[in-house]
Amino acid sequence: MATQPSDPDHVTERCGACGGETTHDVRVEIRTESQKEENAEFSREPYRITTCNECGAENATRMNNA
Repeated sequence: MATQPSDPDHVTERCGACGGETTHDVRVEIRTESQKEENAEFSREPYRITTCNECGAENATRMNNA
């Protein structure tokens, strides 16, 4: 489980790549999932992007997996 430090852009959580509890840069990104240009405006989804500050591994998780 992630801990919330005083800096909201950095959280401490487990990194699957290096295997440790490390600080991560966190951001939210809107990604277009459709490859078809005519549907692109309707296929944008929010993703939580984390980047490990130790090894640089990046992880993207879709935020609205309903």
